[in-house]
Amino acid sequence: MSWRRESKRDDDRRTNLLLDALDHAYAVRTGDPCSDAGLTEFEETVLHGVGYDPARPYPPAGHRYPRKG
Repeated sequence: MSWRRESKRDDDRRTNLLLDALDHAYAVRTGDPCSDAGLTEFEETVLHGVGYDPARPYPPAGHRYPRKG
């Protein structure tokens, strides 16, 4: 089996897919994608979990992220 390193591009693609899914789930739950309704605890966790700080290097030093197969 051959393994390749994950790239920032791979991570960005997954992050964007996750954020798109979060937007869709929010719109379905509230009935309006621009609703003033607050986020659920799960939605907040997802949103904060995928947050990206451009000032921090990617991948972070010493990471041991799984590699994509």
